Amino acid sequence: MGILTAKNVSKRFGGLVAVNNVSVDIDEKTIFAVIGPNGAGKTTFFNCLTGFYTPEEGEIIFQGEDIKGIPTDQITRQGISRTYQNIRLFSNMTAIENILVGQEPQLKSSWIGAIFASPGTRREEEEAHQEARRLLRFVGMRGFGDYLAKNLPYGAQRRLEIARALASKPTMLLLDEPTAGMNPNETAEMTDFIQHIRDDLGITVLLIEHDMRVVMGISDWITVLDYGAKIAEGTPEDIRNNPKVIEAYLGTGAAGQVDSAEQIAE
Repeated sequence: MGILTAKNVSKRFGGLVAVNNVSVDIDEKTIFAVIGPNGAGKTTFFNCLTGFYTPEEGEIIFQGEDIKGIPTDQITRQGISRTYQNIRLFSNMTAIENILVGQEPQLKSSWIGAIFASPGTRREEEEAHQEARRLLRFVGMRGFGDYLAKNLPYGAQRRLEIARALASKPTMLLLDEPTAGMNPNETAEMTDFIQHIRDDLGITVLLIEHDMRVVMGISDWITVLDYGAKIAEGTPEDIRNNPKVIEAYLGTGAAGQVDSAEQIAE
């Protein structure tokens, strides 16, 4: 069993089955991608793993603990953090303040200590600011701490959202389309950065991404969803020439006309 195992997870909205009997087993310190065409159920599956939705069926086991249906803040405290398809920063807060918010699950001071500014609270606040500055450096944003989030370039906002997610000290990070809206240079930089998260921090990365070149370039394992169901899984090489994957993206008969799944991105 890996760091996270989902068994036969299903999520319905009325008569719509958004996730249909999906199982995955994610190994520790890997980059695991979930791909599929629009509407395949990828983000809904993410939301089941992070407590935004409770699946009607199935199990979700993280580091040996059943996390199905527990509140999102508890899941964060257990070591799962995430970003979003649409950036969700606090736009009128500075970069440092956004990261400090992300540290909240790790802080131990009580409200009494905060009111009376106890030595322990002051020490924890200073350590929190030091960690926030360290995370800014790690994501390549040294010197941007006092910038309002809304005034940052798009690529920097993406990195700041990842820094905020890392602030909770996760063992597993879920990235929902981290290169969406980026130009080729920004995409290449983000691709390298995701690998550093795994290699330098030892964090398991679960990735939703539409850019097939990114997926094929950094993933250790790939699961493919279509209409809420898993239609394929394997290494990038396994997925690259899988006829079911090509047909899911381009339609019936496409597998005979396209050499590999990577051409979908062209």
